[in-house]
Amino acid sequence: MKIKSQRDFVSGLMFVAVGIAFAVGATNYSFGSSAQPGPGYFPLLLGLILAVLGAVVLFTSLSIEREGGDPIGSIAFRPLVLILSAVLLFGFTLPRLGLVIALPVLIIMASFASTEFRWRDVLISCVVLTVAAWGIFSKGLGLTIPLWPTVFGA
Repeated sequence: MKIKSQRDFVSGLMFVAVGIAFAVGATNYSFGSSAQPGPGYFPLLLGLILAVLGAVVLFTSLSIEREGGDPIGSIAFRPLVLILSAVLLFGFTLPRLGLVIALPVLIIMASFASTEFRWRDVLISCVVLTVAAWGIFSKGLGLTIPLWPTVFGA
């Protein structure tokens, strides 16, 4: 059988693998029932849905002819490294610098991965996403996330 779209084939394989991994990982938790779902219920169903969607994409990559075959391009290492580094830095700095500083640092650093970087857009994103994260996680869900650096108190 011939692969008619390399891009869809690889993404389908990735979706199937991640979906199965999440479904298998969810079996370590109590499943519960539909009326009273346990902690493994949602990840198992989500993993299965992702695996099924991946199988559909995988099947279409083998059956639907695409012009040029959608070849896989080169890996964009600069955005990959910048975004992964930004997330790691966020995880390291959040307890020390607080949400008000760590989240804008994450947004600014990840924004450098784009070829359409504009300071005005990045600063607007910083303000909107920081206020939204504070509202959702601190006020809405009541999580104890440090907002300010530990130097300035709680």
